[in-house]
Amino acid sequence: MALKRSRAPAGTLVELEHTSRILRGNPLRDPYVRKVRVWLPPQYDAAPKHRFPVLYDLAGFTGSGLAHTNWKPFSENVPERVARLIYEQKMGPAIVVFPDCFTALGGNQYVNSSAIGNYADYLTREIIPFVDSEFRTLPGRNHRGCFGKSSGGYGAIIHGMKYAKYWGAIANHSGDAYFDFIYRADWPNTLNELAKYRTPKRKPGKLDVRAASERKGIADGEDDGRIKRFLSAVWKQQKLSMAEGHCLMNLCMAATYDPDPRAPLGFRVPFNMESGEMIARRWEKWRNHDPINLVAKHSVNLRTLRGIYIDCGWRDQYQIHYGTRILSKRLAEAGIRHSYEEFDDTHSDIDYRMDVSLAFLYRALKA
Repeated sequence: MALKRSRAPAGTLVELEHTSRILRGNPLRDPYVRKVRVWLPPQYDAAPKHRFPVLYDLAGFTGSGLAHTNWKPFSENVPERVARLIYEQKMGPAIVVFPDCFTALGGNQYVNSSAIGNYADYLTREIIPFVDSEFRTLPGRNHRGCFGKSSGGYGAIIHGMKYAKYWGAIANHSGDAYFDFIYRADWPNTLNELAKYRTPKRKPGKLDVRAASERKGIADGEDDGRIKRFLSAVWKQQKLSMAEGHCLMNLCMAATYDPDPRAPLGFRVPFNMESGEMIARRWEKWRNHDPINLVAKHSVNLRTLRGIYIDCGWRDQYQIHYGTRILSKRLAEAGIRHSYEEFDDTHSDIDYRMDVSLAFLYRALKA
């Protein structure tokens, strides 16, 4: 069945290059010169003195904002979607920004990390003023919002909590929350993948588990070399298995939630890589970044937002719907106004939900 394409005017997609002072010298040696794409609505050229609200698209893990402007089969990319929503008068004209925050660990959570780079500062202290200087944006946080799915949704809610002076409204699609459900269950796979890079290699027979699990540093989440070897291997590959991809994701989260410049590779993991036991003090570092545990701490900032939108499919394969339910519950208990919706779908291919969130953000930011 052919997709019926919208008759909406396409608008203009602009690509700029930005040299980042903040990302220069980042620990992963990722590029500090990055492309930024900006979509301008058809009204931008038609009204040369008019200024527009701005929406920032935070891509999910293994994604980049740049990819969200590419052609999509049987669907719309984000510029096409926004153009149609404007054409159908479901939202007004807005500028949309697509930053590139990809890293060698597959992405990041849009926070500052000594093990990955200061991507929260990159967005708020560099990209926002860069875009404002290049385009006719409405000045001030009251006309600026961010949205994203999965890691991007996590980034949106965390920025609403910690960086509210930059954002007037946020939209969080299936953003990581309730880490005890969504991450903890995936660690056996991660440990199994890392075990392939253990030295010495496993041999059949008796195993002194106590001695193995107390090897230097391993009881406190330090790499004994297997993580470094795993990363070296996957960085040479052109295709990762699903198991390898999930392992890389968990390592990225460890580098995000428990960075430590004193540890090998600059971060620690929350499970003993030999025995599989949870390391409580390390897991607590993760829980300190869980949105469901941050509402009370950042309630003042959250109350200043002009709009908070959250949604999730009730068949999310990563069980994120439980986290978003708890997040909504705690927001309500703190008296923080927000919109929470659920829908009959999974975590995958849910860009159509932007039809709701983008219109929501525009209404919150236009006045």
